[in-house]
Amino acid sequence: MQAVDIIRQRAGPEPSTSPTATGSGLGHLADAVDGVAIDYADLPGFPHAGVSGHNPRLTVGSLEGTRVAVLGGRAHYYEKGDAAVMRPALEALTALGARRLILTNAAGSFRPEVPPGDIMLIADHLNYSGLNPLIGEPSDARFVNMTGAYDPEMRRELAAAALAEGVALPEGVYAWYSGPSFETPAEIRALKLLGADAVGMSTVPEVILARFLGLRVAAISTITNMAAGMSAEVLSHEHTKAMAPVGAAKLERVLRRYLAAG
Repeated sequence: MQAVDIIRQRAGPEPSTSPTATGSGLGHLADAVDGVAIDYADLPGFPHAGVSGHNPRLTVGSLEGTRVAVLGGRAHYYEKGDAAVMRPALEALTALGARRLILTNAAGSFRPEVPPGDIMLIADHLNYSGLNPLIGEPSDARFVNMTGAYDPEMRRELAAAALAEGVALPEGVYAWYSGPSFETPAEIRALKLLGADAVGMSTVPEVILARFLGLRVAAISTITNMAAGMSAEVLSHEHTKAMAPVGAAKLERVLRRYLAAG
């Protein structure tokens, strides 16, 4: 795989055991890594990641004593209609020795007690879009067991890290909506009835792909807004980018503590 060779040449051959894919306004985490940054454009198969607020670079190096690979942004289904757009990047990280994947995103909350500026640990998801990145995969490996997709042990470790940092980290169910338009209040009411606690336009395809590739997965949402119809705020991508850093500061503390614990 050409991308893997390039990454090894520039960042060294050591395995990156804990890759992280970041969402809107959360790419600052890559700046904290002591290592090498490689533009996605230099890595064959990596996405363009053309959403403002994302920084399309792979940063490989050390963070809190752990070798990590931070994806400074993701491509979304709504950009070109490809649910599997992140597959080459995740395959490359797996080939580099990744064993666990931490995903982050920006999301709208259904719960008043989890307001903008808070973070939520994802316990499960609703694939409200009905799309799947494994459609077209010819092997029987496509029949992925999604029970326990959000690794229970990783969730316990992240919860412990949050507790040690004094950061509230409630668990909840994340609903994937394809975007790019925001959901209607009627859709939010329906999702709430189905058991969702937050909604966003990413993450679920990467979780499915990661489980397909044998990676252990955890995911955390940064709450940037209340879901449609639940407050008077006007939903927009600019609002998402403005609010993301509030929760991102808490998220960085939790992730640093988690990585330091090994």
